[in-house]
Parts: sequence; structure tokens; C-alpha cells
Amino acid sequence: MTELTQLSLSDARDGLTKGDFSAVELTQAHIEAMDTHRDLNAYITELPELALERAKEADYNIGQGQAGALEGLPLGIKDLFCTEGILTTAASHILDGFTPPYESTVTANLKAAGAVTLGKTNLDEFAMGSSNESSYYGAAVNPWKKTGDNSNLVPGGSSGGSAAAVAARMCIAATGTDTGGSIRQPASFCGIVGMKPTYGRCSRWGIVAFSSSLDQAGPMTRTVRDSALLLSAMAGHDPKDSTSADLPVPDFEASLTGDIKGLRIGIPSEYRLDELNADVKALWDKGITWLKDAGAEIIDIALPHTKYALPTYYIVAPAEASSNLARYDGVRFGLRVKGDSLDDMYVKTRAAGFGDEVKRRIFIGTYALSAGYYDAYYLKAQKVRQLIYQDFVNVFKGVDAILTPTAPTPAFPFGENSNDPLAMYLNDVFTVPASLAGLPGISVPSGLSSEGLPLGLQLLTKRWDEETLFRVAGVLEEAADFTEHPFEGEG
Repeated sequence: MTELTQLSLSDARDGLTKGDFSAVELTQAHIEAMDTHRDLNAYITELPELALERAKEADYNIGQGQAGALEGLPLGIKDLFCTEGILTTAASHILDGFTPPYESTVTANLKAAGAVTLGKTNLDEFAMGSSNESSYYGAAVNPWKKTGDNSNLVPGGSSGGSAAAVAARMCIAATGTDTGGSIRQPASFCGIVGMKPTYGRCSRWGIVAFSSSLDQAGPMTRTVRDSALLLSAMAGHDPKDSTSADLPVPDFEASLTGDIKGLRIGIPSEYRLDELNADVKALWDKGITWLKDAGAEIIDIALPHTKYALPTYYIVAPAEASSNLARYDGVRFGLRVKGDSLDDMYVKTRAAGFGDEVKRRIFIGTYALSAGYYDAYYLKAQKVRQLIYQDFVNVFKGVDAILTPTAPTPAFPFGENSNDPLAMYLNDVFTVPASLAGLPGISVPSGLSSEGLPLGLQLLTKRWDEETLFRVAGVLEEAADFTEHPFEGEG
């Protein structure tokens, strides 16, 4: 049944509708792939029995003509989404044994659409990281290898488990969350499509919070069409989330017209960094040519405050994290380490429960919010954030979309950046600006590096214009014709 794991989400949907195979067969094929590639550590919690039970229900619904939009399609769920009665860890020791009595809105929407949950995927602890190395459960592994080199590579982060699972055909698609690039960067590293919607398009209710003004759920898929299909099911207004937009959800799949004639594509000069990887630069130039050949007009643009995006992000995000993570104290749920007093229990629980990267960001954030430093750091960062957003507003008066690289390099080996936090943070240099501005963005796999590793190109559009984003991404995907697979000869 290996060939069933090679199907895209939309092809599998069509196959189930036509009766070419059953949801149980499709789910079983992906469970077998999970067994085959368990060494990738892409899942924290596997749910084969529950998945097969839901697949049987899906087959019944399909037979009765009552299929939902995602009926019988097996997905991986990032272990940042609370799932009722199912262990939810955020890849942290401090949430040991936590089984929520409620379901996140996004996963509830997917369940209502008939999706099958295969398991909870690995991530950087509390979504803080760009390599998946900070997970308490051990790092997920990128299924791709350098040509002639069998060394393990990082899958990117924080949604590295979801990216690895989709790339290795261990699920047909997956959910991720993106705070500063945590969907798009791992998608680039693993050769899949990763899409961050406009902030507020998907509900944050029931997603373990990292940075509340930045976190946004999104789809991780094999194709742009799959991304549009999955987002349509994930998105929607949620009265339980005050940042959720009360807007209708368009038919994103219908936006894939294949025609971008007359659209204006902006190329920001600020993204042409001196240290930009040569393969990434060459692919970016190739992407510009592809869109031009498809009838788009290429326009040079300026985003002058881009250079301040990373320092701004690494003040705003840790500040919000230090506030959000204060709730993990050993009193109400998760890990509790006994102490001689209440304060001692707090200290020992948090010391044992949080990993080094999470502690680092809590310290940074608490410092930035402390008396005497709030105005100098956090308040100033918020002002610069507004300037970054205004740059995009000004640019989108003259262009319909922006094309950039997704990440400055291909995937790198484990340990290469783990002792240098600043080098690790630079992985998000191209993705952070859109996160600060709340814009939709998508990474499309577009080629291989000289060492045989996947590279992605990123597209951005103005807020709430995911339809143009998918329209251009579909054309870019077709031109790139990326068909490579990490396990050549399989399937």
C-alpha cells in the first residue's frame, strides 16, 4: 500500500470519493509508514487505534453521501494543539501527563471536516526554536540527506516534526504554527509547502501560547492545492478568540487559476544579504524569471526597516512568552517537583520542567518587561514593529505579491548552531518581518542545493489576501516542477 502514501491531499480526497480505496486502507498505509520511519522521531504521540476507528467512521460517512471536506484524510497534528483526552506536551517536560479536557478550535474544525488524526508531531519546546533540537522528547530528523553524506540534518523548527512527517509520507498533511517562521522555514528545509495565514485567520484558542500577538496556525502539505484545501477547513471566526477575524472564509482552492498575467511582484533589495547562500540566491533569481515568464511584472521594492525585524522580534516574542509561561508552576497541571515551601516548589518545578532555550527566552522577556527597561526595549520594539508593518502597507500600494527566499541556507547538521543562539536566530531573517506585520506567507519547494537539499521560495501578500498568495504560489509551483523525494525509489 506504499503507493497510497504518495498521494496528495486533493488526490486522496478524489480517490476516496470515487471509491478507489477506503479511508481505512489510506490510514493503514500511513501507519505503516510511521512504523518504517520511526527513527525520524517525527511524532511524540502516535494514535494508530484511534486513527483506524475514525477511518472506519469516515468510510461509513462516505458511503452514506455525508462526507466532510477532509473525510478520511490522515493528518499529523503539531503537539501544540490541545486535543481532548489526548496527551498534549508542547514538547516540554513541564507538561508531563497533561491531557486537556477540551479541543482546540482548529483541530475541532478538522475533526468536523472528517479528518483522521494519526498522532501529535514533534516540535521545539513551546515552539521556541529553528531546528527542533530543543524538544524534551529528542529532535525530529529531516528525511533528506546531503548527496554522498549520511549525516542527520535538522528538519527546521519549530514545526519540524510536522515537516518531517509530511516529507517522509508519514501523514498526508499536517498542522503547524508559525510565530516567526516556524511553518515556512521547516517547510523549506524538508521540501514541502508551508503556509502561514494572516494573523487572525485561524483561531488561536486551544493552542499552547508562545507569543500571543504573533502565533498563527497554518497548513503543512505536499502541494499548494493541498495547502488551500486544508486552510479552508482550519480557518474561520471563533468567538472564543478575541483576535480571530469575523470574516468569511473564501474558497482558497478556487483561487488556483494558473494565471498571473499582469500581477506585479515585488523584489526587496534588503533581502539580498552578503552572506546569502549562493544556491539560495541562484534559486531566487530563477524564481523571478519563472514569474516574469508567466506574465507577471517584476518590480524592485524597498522595505527599509527590515534590518530591525530580528531584534524587534527577539524582544516582543520573549516578552510575551515570559508572561504566557508564568502559568506553568506545578500547581494546576503537568510536572510538579516537591519543595520545602510553595516558592521552593515553583522554583524547582520550573527549573526541572523548562529546557535551556525556553529559560533563555523567559529571562530575556522578563528583563525587557522589567521596571526601567520596559520603555527602552519592549515599547520601542512595538514602535519599530509598526514601522515594519507600514513598510509593507506602502509597498503593497504598488505590488500584488513579494517574492523572497524562505531561509538563508538549506538544512544544516545537528549541533552546528546549537551553541550559538544568535546564529540559530538568523534562520528566521526572511520570515520574521511578515510575522511582525501579520501578513500571510507561503514557502514553495522550488529546487535543490548543490548538495542535493531542498530549497524554498517565499511569497507574501497583504493582509487577508490569501487568494492572491495561492494564485501566485500555484504558478511558482508549476514552474519549479519540484518532484524530488527524500527516499528515491520508494513508492
